[in-house]
Amino acid sequence: MEMSFRWYGDEDPVTLDKIRQIPDMIGIVSAIYDIPAGEIWPYEEIVKLKEKVEKHGLKVNVIESVPVHEEIKMGLDTRDKWIENYKQTIRNLSNAGIYTVCYNFMPVFDWTRSELDAPLPDGSNSLKYDEATVKNLDPLSGELTLPGWDLSFQTDELEKIMERYQTISEVQLMDNLVYFLEKVIPIAEEEGVLMAIHPDDPPWPIFGLPRIIKNKNSVKHMLEAVDSPNNGITFCTGSYGADPKNDLLKIIEAAKGRIHFVHARNVKWTGELSFQETSHSVNEGSLDMIGVMKKLIEVGYEGPIRPDHGRMIWGETGRPGYGLYDRALGATYLNGIIDTIKK
Repeated sequence: MEMSFRWYGDEDPVTLDKIRQIPDMIGIVSAIYDIPAGEIWPYEEIVKLKEKVEKHGLKVNVIESVPVHEEIKMGLDTRDKWIENYKQTIRNLSNAGIYTVCYNFMPVFDWTRSELDAPLPDGSNSLKYDEATVKNLDPLSGELTLPGWDLSFQTDELEKIMERYQTISEVQLMDNLVYFLEKVIPIAEEEGVLMAIHPDDPPWPIFGLPRIIKNKNSVKHMLEAVDSPNNGITFCTGSYGADPKNDLLKIIEAAKGRIHFVHARNVKWTGELSFQETSHSVNEGSLDMIGVMKKLIEVGYEGPIRPDHGRMIWGETGRPGYGLYDRALGATYLNGIIDTIKK
């Protein structure tokens, strides 16, 4: 597997020279963050990103992510314009030598948590999701914003989008995803690009919005609906694993040959539809990271993997979930498991 690290560009306090010093680090997972959702990514900007990373002895092996415009998700008549833009971005990425794209189809909001710095017994802090707290949050109030959320909407525009989603069922949203994939995957095939959809995080409805990539059955449906090796998933242990009903090993088996990217993190179940992120250790979280790594190796997965959201430890501050120290520990922990299994 290619051990990789998320980097948020020049504004990221976790710099490329620091990432390079993590043992066996190979890849950088990044994006061009100042391009509005739906607009074409210029080839020249992609090359600049790639060259900047390569100067530090690393490579851009995954783009995370190329955002899908809300009009595509909602299935509006205008979606084909945005899909054409998406196709061109895929072409430009391929021409620049980048061949894996992680994306999601979560309505409006990316990953959601109720607390960004919840304390853990060891004195560190991490991201936490409490269902009762989230139920009492008003997403239109601006009282909670998270990395990854598209904050370009004005409040009145966001309100209209939220209202429209109240009339879109999970079946309709899945149909809109399949429509998008039927248009995009043929281009991905031509360009040799692997499309890796990220699961909903958490994998259940929030703020009255539908969720569709959340368990083994939804993964199978999506993969079978557009049956191409270029149409695959990002296997995120923390997203799927947030729901105790999900069997991670069965999801890996169901997506065998179609897993194009792996996010590895551990979570501790704290109540019904509630969890807190922990270190990667099998002794601190509810997920069997060793079993997951064994299964990935068993099914032949050799692609990029990154330690996902880390705790804030040793007094570090920064982007919630994306500090240096705990993610670096996670990378070495995962590599230790992988090396032990393989060697």
